Amino acid sequence: MSQETITLLTVFVPIIGSMTIPLVGLVSRAARTAWATALGAATAFLAMSLLPRALEGGETVVRRGLVLGLDFILVIDPLSIFMACASSFIGFLIIVYSIGYIRHEENQNEYFLLVVLFIGSMMGLVFSGNLIFLYLFWEIIAICCWRLIGFYRLKEYVKKADKAFLITFFGAVVMLLGFILIYQETGSFDITAMRGLPVSGTAVLLILFGMFSKSTTVPLHTWLPDAGIAPTTVTALLHAAVLVKIGVYAFARLFVYGFRLPPGWAEAIPWIVVISSLIAAGAATVESDFKRILAYSTISQIGYIFLGYAVMTEAGVTGATLFILMHGLAKAGLFLCAGIVIHATHKRDVREMGGLFKSMPLTALAFLFCAFSVIGIPPFGGFFSKFLVIMGTVKAGMVAAAAVALFTAILTMYYLLKTFTQVFLGEAKAPAHEGTRSMVAVVVILAVLSLAAGLLISYPSTLAETTTAHIMGWLK
Repeated sequence: MSQETITLLTVFVPIIGSMTIPLVGLVSRAARTAWATALGAATAFLAMSLLPRALEGGETVVRRGLVLGLDFILVIDPLSIFMACASSFIGFLIIVYSIGYIRHEENQNEYFLLVVLFIGSMMGLVFSGNLIFLYLFWEIIAICCWRLIGFYRLKEYVKKADKAFLITFFGAVVMLLGFILIYQETGSFDITAMRGLPVSGTAVLLILFGMFSKSTTVPLHTWLPDAGIAPTTVTALLHAAVLVKIGVYAFARLFVYGFRLPPGWAEAIPWIVVISSLIAAGAATVESDFKRILAYSTISQIGYIFLGYAVMTEAGVTGATLFILMHGLAKAGLFLCAGIVIHATHKRDVREMGGLFKSMPLTALAFLFCAFSVIGIPPFGGFFSKFLVIMGTVKAGMVAAAAVALFTAILTMYYLLKTFTQVFLGEAKAPAHEGTRSMVAVVVILAVLSLAAGLLISYPSTLAETTTAHIMGWLK
C-alpha cells in the first residue's frame, strides 16, 4: 500500500470502526471486546508501518480540496509518524488492559466506542495539516474525554467531568480565535503554507491558551487531578498516551516547525513551562491520593516536553521528542499499576496502604521500573530524554531555567520513591492480590519497555534525531 493509503487507514479505521462497536456488542460481549482490541491493534500496526518512511526523513503532503480553504490535508513526516506510533501503541496496550479492568462494568459498548474513537481522533489530529481540521479532531477528543471521565455517572463524578470539558473546551475556542486571526493575517489555514511566516503576539497568546489548557500547564491544570475519578484505564489514556500530549505536539507543529514567534515569546515560554513543572512537582510531594500524585507528576513532566521544544536547540528538540515516548510508556505503567492496587485494596489514600510487595510483586516491580524512568535514572529511557532537555536548555543560554528543571527532577525522585515506599513496603495493612493476567501482563510489558528503551536507546533516538534534523533543517 502507498503511504497515502496507509495514513488514511490509520486515521479512519479506528474512527469508522468505533461506530460499529455497539453493533458487534449485540452479538456478544466477547465479540465486542475482541473487535475493539482488533481495531486498536490495527491502528498501531498501520502507524508503525510508516516507520521506514519516518527514518528516511522528508515529508509527504496528502491534499483533498474542499471549500473556502478548508482542504483536508495530511502531513506525513517524522514528527507526525513518531507521535502516531507512540500514541497508538500505548492506546492499544490500554485497550488490552481494559479487558480485565472493566469486565464487570456496565456501559462497556460506550466505553470501547469512546476509547477507540479517542485514539482515532488523535491519529487525525497528529497528521492534520489544516488548522480547522486540527481543531475539529481536538474537540472530538474533548467530547470523548468528557464521557469517559464521567464514566461511572455518579453526580460528583459528572461534575468533575463537566469541569474538565468546560476548561478544555473554553481553551479550544480561544485557540480557534487564534486560528481565525492567523487566517486573517495569512489568508490560509494550511499549516504547510505558513512555515516561516510571522504571526502577531495576540494570535500566539490565544493559541497558547488553548494548548496550555489541554496540556494542563499551571494555572490551567486543575481539571487533570480531578479527572482521577475516571476508570484507571481512562486516566492512563489521558495522562500517558493521548490527551495531555496534544498541546505539546501542537506546539511543536505550529511554533517549532511552523510560524515564527514574535520577539520575547521565545524567552517567556520556557520560563512559563518550567515554573509550571516546579509547582506541580511541589503539589505531588504533599498529596496523598494515589491518582492525584500521578496526575500532578504528569503536569510536571509535560513541562519538560514543552521546555525542550521551546528552547529550540537540537538537544532540546531531540529530548522533547524522546520524552513523548518515554513518558508515555512509563506514566501509562504507573497509572495502570495504581489501577491494580486500587482495584485490589479499594483504597486510594497511600497512607492507608503498605506491604503490598509480598502480595503483588510483579505490580510492585513494574511500578518501580516505570518510576525510575519518569525520575530519569540511568539506564532507563527517561534518563536520556530528560538529560537532553536540560542540556538543550543550557545550550540555549537559559542556565537558570535548566537549574529549576534539575531541581524539579529531584522532587520527582522524592515523591515517586515516597509513594512506592508507602504503597509497597512496610507492613501490610489490608489483604490484596495481583490483577488479572491481562492487567499484569500490560504493566510488565510497559516496565520492560521503559528499561529496554534506555538499554537500546540507539533505536528510538535514531527516529528522534531524524525528526529533529527534519525540523532543525527547516529552522536553519
